[in-house]
Amino acid sequence: MSVRPVFLLALAGSGVGALLLLLGLRWALLVPLAKTVEWIRRMRSGETLEPKILPKRGLFAPLSREITRMARSLVAARNAAEEEARLRHAGESRWTPDRLKEQVRTLLEGRPILVVANREPYMHVRQGRQVQCVVPASGVVTAMEPILRACGGTWIAHGSGEADRETVDSRDRLKVPPEEPLYTLRRVWLSGEEEEGYYYGFSNEGLWPLCHIAHTRPLFRVEDWAHYGAVNAKFAHAVLEEIAEEEEPLILIQDYHFALLPRLIHEKRPDAKIALFWHIPWPNPEAFGICPWARELLQGMLGADLLGFHIQFHCNNFLSTVDRLLESRIDWERFTINRGGQTTRVKPFPISIAAREAKPRREDPMPPPSPRPKVMRELGLNVQWLGVGVDRIDYTKGIVERFRAIERFLEKHPAFQGKFSFVELAAPSRTLIKRYQDLGVELEAEVDRINRRFQNQGWKPILFLKGHHSHGEIDLFYRAADVCLVTSLHDGMNLVAKEFVVARTDFQGVLILSQFAGASRELADALLVNPYDMDQVAEAIRYALTMDLGEQRTRMLRMYETIQEHNVYRWAADLIAELAKLRREAPHPLQAPAE
Repeated sequence: MSVRPVFLLALAGSGVGALLLLLGLRWALLVPLAKTVEWIRRMRSGETLEPKILPKRGLFAPLSREITRMARSLVAARNAAEEEARLRHAGESRWTPDRLKEQVRTLLEGRPILVVANREPYMHVRQGRQVQCVVPASGVVTAMEPILRACGGTWIAHGSGEADRETVDSRDRLKVPPEEPLYTLRRVWLSGEEEEGYYYGFSNEGLWPLCHIAHTRPLFRVEDWAHYGAVNAKFAHAVLEEIAEEEEPLILIQDYHFALLPRLIHEKRPDAKIALFWHIPWPNPEAFGICPWARELLQGMLGADLLGFHIQFHCNNFLSTVDRLLESRIDWERFTINRGGQTTRVKPFPISIAAREAKPRREDPMPPPSPRPKVMRELGLNVQWLGVGVDRIDYTKGIVERFRAIERFLEKHPAFQGKFSFVELAAPSRTLIKRYQDLGVELEAEVDRINRRFQNQGWKPILFLKGHHSHGEIDLFYRAADVCLVTSLHDGMNLVAKEFVVARTDFQGVLILSQFAGASRELADALLVNPYDMDQVAEAIRYALTMDLGEQRTRMLRMYETIQEHNVYRWAADLIAELAKLRREAPHPLQAPAE
């Protein structure tokens, strides 16, 4: 065969191959691209579409994931805009993430927000050979995380996860949330001795029982105080690094772990605007005065420009404490303290949660389906009424008293025996502290004693489910329960009460709430009780289980609307606005000198 026919044959084969390659490329690239363009066009025109047609594997997989996230953000923004328009039309003014973001942008003009908290919003732990990212159980995380999701910024926290060091960059930072990074997490590393002294020792064996009137004696040790000071200084160093290039940064310090931190920052960066929010109660001057370092703690706190508590009563107690222990000038009409040329404003900011967007209105005829059958089946229960409690295992939560009130209820009303069960979702907490170890043993003993007294034919009055439960699991119990008991002996706020209310989009169920929890100031339609009064709590349980659906709906609806109006975005907006508008005041001629 001559060379020419072979060449022509090879050329033809190459042409066919090229044609097949082009067809393959068209099928692999152009068709998915065309579908993607069409999908984007339809989304832009206002259609709400799930991106099912987009490729999930291969070359287009990363693009598909990003477009999916963009679509969800677009839908969320559109829904928020529609909701805002509806509320504006109705003459209301509800706070949303978008509204908070716009408020912060206007107030701060590009200045960053820094949140400082002991607990990190995301921690990395080992699951076998894998590293898993988990959300720790924390009221501070529940309250603060939606704010940084909305506004961006930096969260500085103790890196406590066993795999935390493996997931940060060279400057101990990482972007979070993992699925859609919106802000920066800066981790601070503590030694075992520092954590033992600062966190378990001074913070939780000293300040925690000191501030909660729950009849547990606080323990104060010199070595714990030394670690507390060292850790506050370590966090101050991290904060100063983060704000080194910023002018007039806004710093939101969270809770009793960092009483010394405001003064440490203020001394190095007097231009910074600093707020300290105290999430737990503040006791009277006599109680706080037993702390050997009470004056040092107060001096540290007064380095803040703004001090926030949950309720006015705690603000009053704080001002009285300063008046008793420090030389200062207090303006009781404006609730300000002037000391050493710095003025600190003291004000209540009742913290809240991010109430869910989707909800039935008053006129909705069909309530959402209840998870009650699923919960009952999984627990092996066959009862008419179900109660729930959700708590950390802590002596301030009144769990022992709650169990004894349930015992009293079953004593006084035997008709409910065999028909009512109470489920306690109890998360272990601070298990290295002996008082908490003893409490865990006491709770299990009480449950066993009460169950032995009443149980019959497979029925138990109390189920004590000890362990860490996800938000999704807890939500199922909220929605399945007839009654939720929040019987704290003393609490700054207690967000469980609010979580139960917003979970009940059917507006059914009854909240029994301690009068000693801060939430009782807002949720007046709960059944308010003295948790030390067993007969009163027992009667509240009876009334809750026999309350007609109309009264349940009326009470829950009013509480739901209160939480919606005063949600966490409004809390953040009020706090940030108050801090942003504070100005540096000139020293008063009669001001008290710094000591």
